[in-house]
Amino acid sequence: MLRRAGFLLVAIGCLLAAPFLQRIEADEPVSQAAAKDAMRRAVQFFRTQAASNGGYVFRWSEDLSLKEGEEKVGDSTIWIEPPSTPSVGDAYLNAFQLTQDPMLLEAAKETAVALLRGQLVSGGWDNLIEFDPQDRRGHAYRVDSTEIGKRRNITTFDDDKTQSVIRFLMHLDASLQQRDAEIHEAVLYALNGVLKSQYPNGAWPQRYDTLPVASEYPILKASYPEQWSRTFPGDKYTSHYTLNDGTISDLIATLLEAADIYGDSRYLDAAKRGGDFLLLAQMPDPQPGWCQQYDKQMHPAWARKFEPPAISGSESQAAMKTLLQLYRRTENESYRAAVEQGLDYYKRCLRPDNQLARFYELKTNRPLYMNRKYELTYTDDDVPTHYGFIVKSSLEKLETELQQITSLPKEQRWKPSQVKRPSQSSKLSAEAATVIAAMDSRGAWVEPGKMSTHEDSTVARVITSKTFIVNLDKLARFIAATN
Repeated sequence: MLRRAGFLLVAIGCLLAAPFLQRIEADEPVSQAAAKDAMRRAVQFFRTQAASNGGYVFRWSEDLSLKEGEEKVGDSTIWIEPPSTPSVGDAYLNAFQLTQDPMLLEAAKETAVALLRGQLVSGGWDNLIEFDPQDRRGHAYRVDSTEIGKRRNITTFDDDKTQSVIRFLMHLDASLQQRDAEIHEAVLYALNGVLKSQYPNGAWPQRYDTLPVASEYPILKASYPEQWSRTFPGDKYTSHYTLNDGTISDLIATLLEAADIYGDSRYLDAAKRGGDFLLLAQMPDPQPGWCQQYDKQMHPAWARKFEPPAISGSESQAAMKTLLQLYRRTENESYRAAVEQGLDYYKRCLRPDNQLARFYELKTNRPLYMNRKYELTYTDDDVPTHYGFIVKSSLEKLETELQQITSLPKEQRWKPSQVKRPSQSSKLSAEAATVIAAMDSRGAWVEPGKMSTHEDSTVARVITSKTFIVNLDKLARFIAATN
């Protein structure tokens, strides 16, 4: 699974450039006209050549003959998980807000239309959207019919999928001053799904197609199970209370934005209930951290075969960051206290390399890993390479943020975010020159890479949404700074 937080971009200097009109070398000064031309050609290429029905995927082969999200997809399928369709839409909108080029707003609206065609009756979005008429019959898309029947109707919060769509559509709705009735209605419908799918204790599932029955979910404090299986039981885990991959953190962030944009107290209340769940989910001593997921008894639970019941060194950091966000907004001292306790604990968990294990054994606190046979082990010398069993520590950053928040007067701890016009600098100019020099004659950025789901292909150079998003932002910021 991929996460959206801070895209890890292949260094732009490694991008292979091809000749194009009005060639600019990376060390030459860039004019605003050249940057505008490059931006428009890049957007034109992405909209007309890379896009399918207004949506996007993770990457394409250089000749655009192959495409993929987390799996192979054809020409009639688009992907949801960042950095694909909603992330590209947000990139268009951000660039428009910086440059006021109407072409960018049209591109953002075009992406929104694609996303509206994939909204489910359950409220949100699944992993992908199908546009082939035959394939669409298997999905409960609202625009096609509100009758569900046997159609797939699973809203997923995993990997920031539904949340990223909601945020993009909210941003666009605000930019359009809520004048596009279809976009506005779709956003409110999706947010209503988020509210209805919240459990009584404030948590959310990884995904859902039916709404929770409150009486089936008692409100309990997290605790250690008397015993737990050290072998994967294969149980369904999607309805568990889920922190894994930032599910609850992304939902809370989305609701906080919704409260700001729409002024509806229901969204702030739901975000605070999510924070209250994080308080419930903090494990008792001797390990006052958080786990990836919990069952109805609020015991740490298995998810996939490489995700055992354990204290998490990864999702816990996202939980503490979210609690600090909520502390800024609410002044609830319980949120601050939970972070302080968590930081003290996790600093004691650091490995000799100053990183954290993804998992710590319940009660013993020994770092837990998996070998390539997916057997639990205490050593990291044979871990599978597809998953991060060792994670970067952000504890110092979190501690610094906590100190900064507490040192500020209460009225200064939170201010609504605002789009700021960047100041011109040699760095912005150099970045724009590098980005333009890396563009090929089509307006594409091609870089070394493989198609991970096309294992039989000989692809060595790819085009990615990730690179497009970063480079578009650099051009837009340069243009805005020179206005």
